[in-house]
Amino acid sequence: MLEQLGIENFKAFSRMTIDLRPLTVLTGLNSAGKSTIIQALLLADLAENGDGPSVPLNGPHGLALGEAADVLHSGATDEMITVTRRSGDSEARLVLRVPDDRSVHLFRQVLDGPPDGRVPLDTYLCAERLGPRDLLDVTASAEGRLRVGHQGQFAAHVLAQHERNPVAGVLLHPTTQDRDAITIGGQAGRWLSAMTRPISVEATWLPNTNAAMVRFREPGDLLSSALRPANVGFGISYALPVCVAGLTARAGHLFIVENPEAHLHPAGQSEMGRFLVRLAGAGVQTLVETHSDHVVNGIRLALAEGDILSAEDAVIHYFGAGANSVIEVLGGGRLSDWPPGFFDQGEIDLAKLARLRGGR
Repeated sequence: MLEQLGIENFKAFSRMTIDLRPLTVLTGLNSAGKSTIIQALLLADLAENGDGPSVPLNGPHGLALGEAADVLHSGATDEMITVTRRSGDSEARLVLRVPDDRSVHLFRQVLDGPPDGRVPLDTYLCAERLGPRDLLDVTASAEGRLRVGHQGQFAAHVLAQHERNPVAGVLLHPTTQDRDAITIGGQAGRWLSAMTRPISVEATWLPNTNAAMVRFREPGDLLSSALRPANVGFGISYALPVCVAGLTARAGHLFIVENPEAHLHPAGQSEMGRFLVRLAGAGVQTLVETHSDHVVNGIRLALAEGDILSAEDAVIHYFGAGANSVIEVLGGGRLSDWPPGFFDQGEIDLAKLARLRGGR
């Protein structure tokens, strides 16, 4: 498990160190550095798994970082970006050299440290995911490496290939009963039902094509007409890749998702938080970037129950104006700190309404 990430001379950060846990939540103001943390991890993945020393700033993982001048910290005294990952006593250090300001690649200058200091990336789902589509893409990756893609573009293919595989342990939805399907397909439908509306999901890799199809039905009614994604709402299409990726994620790997709450009702956002706690409890290190207090509250509720993941195995990093706060989750789901700007807008607005009413 990654326990700490260090960044030097990357974008807004001259030097930044952040602690990581089995479940790490990044939240805070816009343009405050949350995405930079994730991008550093993605560049490290590309440096380790790419061909040759060149590390692209655009394309893989959906990165669109521009040119080298856009990512080198303005106060850097040399043209080197460093990403350091620590796990216990192990440290993996990556140094990326900037060849020139207009370069769209960085060059791997140093990559050292034992393999156990490098937790491999399982899944990265960016904020710009695909909405409802009649057909989705088929990935050319080998069977054992099928992932949903950074936009969820391969979610139907992954589900079609793995939907009959069993789900065990904490990833089973807590309402699952003996008669319910405990396969990946059945549990994807169970989690989607909890996040959106009662529904079952089917995926098909269409013969002789590079396309896969998702259709939905009323649960338990195999004779009902199949529903196209566009006719069941955006929230289901946005949540599906998160569920499929989580149910197929590999223990000991890193799972990163941005804005898992997209297009979900507040109750569904809370359930998404509970799903992410279970994912971390299954041994998949989970990093979440969110702007939703409902996701955070769902995480707090699941941690307060204490039977899946202990509170000390989670941490919230709040990126505020000029200062970043580390918020620990305590017993009963309480938080160690509530810095200004941390999901307090509801109270601020209600106080303003109360003052307006009082002035009439």
